[in-house]
Amino acid sequence: MTIWDGLIWGGTGLTVIGLVALAWCIVTAARAKARISDDDQMRATMRKVVAVNMAALAASVLGLMLVVLGIMLGG
Repeated sequence: MTIWDGLIWGGTGLTVIGLVALAWCIVTAARAKARISDDDQMRATMRKVVAVNMAALAASVLGLMLVVLGIMLGG
């Protein structure tokens, strides 16, 4: 296994972590919509979801960038 293979697999792992976090955001927002009727509680919950959502998107993008970089430089 070369360093480029490690870069590809590391990027794949980072992307998967980001996708799992995105799924968590979807589930959490759907549950909050169904269960929470108080506006202040909903806002507090959605603040947390938005923060995790942005981090998940960043992780997914960086992971995909690593995969593409590993393929371009290693192939």
